Amino acid sequence: MAEFVFAWPWMFALLPLPWLVWRILPRAKARLGGAVRVPFYHWLGDNSTAAGGSSWALRILAGLLWVLLLAAAARPQWIDEPLRYPISGRDLLMAVDVSGSMSTQDMQLNGRVVNRLTMVKSVMSDFIERRHGDRVGLILFGSQAYMQTPLTFDTKTTARLMDESEIGLAGRETAIGDAIGLALKRLRDDSEADRVLILLTDGANTAGAVAPIQAAEYAAKEGLTIYTIGVGADEMLVRDLFGTRMVNPATALDEKSMQIIAGKTGGRYFRARDTAGLEKIYTIIDELEPVSSDAVVIRPVSEWFWMPLMAATILGLLASLLNLLRHSVLFQRGGMG
Repeated sequence: MAEFVFAWPWMFALLPLPWLVWRILPRAKARLGGAVRVPFYHWLGDNSTAAGGSSWALRILAGLLWVLLLAAAARPQWIDEPLRYPISGRDLLMAVDVSGSMSTQDMQLNGRVVNRLTMVKSVMSDFIERRHGDRVGLILFGSQAYMQTPLTFDTKTTARLMDESEIGLAGRETAIGDAIGLALKRLRDDSEADRVLILLTDGANTAGAVAPIQAAEYAAKEGLTIYTIGVGADEMLVRDLFGTRMVNPATALDEKSMQIIAGKTGGRYFRARDTAGLEKIYTIIDELEPVSSDAVVIRPVSEWFWMPLMAATILGLLASLLNLLRHSVLFQRGGMG
């Protein structure tokens, strides 16, 4: 059950410290030689007792201020109900092509024609959010490959960053080999986890320093399983000077290389010709790489030290104001006398 606790309750042992200092330390001796003569001192003396209530109020405020400061130092916390998070022990990287060819509008989404990346983002974001228990990361590649999201259990953030990706963000060409190489570099540190790469592209390797097949051979040696997905419709109507004609917009897709990459690493190659096809592919991958039922229990903790600290600040300002008013009253009464 949820509960309120102090992380450092021993801080309250300092509660009597001001009183001990006042009792133990010797009083400061008055130096009469350096005193300043005040002509109206007798007025202050006659009226000082009238402000005794204010003096006691200041002492009470000072005591409350000390208690609040100790309460803040003791780190008050609110501990919520235990939450269970599934842990699969799997590292799953998504490598998505954002090159210029992904702007081809040969896909349909909710009854409207969209480009390839828009369709991929819609389907892949849902897939990522379903991977609770996996550490999921996102690689975007074009002319270069770069890590958009490092491996994390925060699937919602990864899905959001996938949805925010744009065409041409990493260049207009396609560096498939570099994307595989970057995935290997990120996954190599964790040898105990099941490592999976889902690589999605609509073209062939046209850039980068590493050949895709060579990168796949390295991946196979490192135990990285790669699932490859080729995106693009088989038919598309285009308009030209002679009217409308049917073309194949996926002629640039290197399916042979995609099949070799998947085969060398123990994965599979899939072909996504439309939205429904891509959704089916990710459903199949969910079945091939199921999320484990193991779980870890986490209790979210909220720090509340700022509440007594804020109250102490307000009390400190109030004490200063009260002290200022007290001296002002004494001075006015002394002048009237």
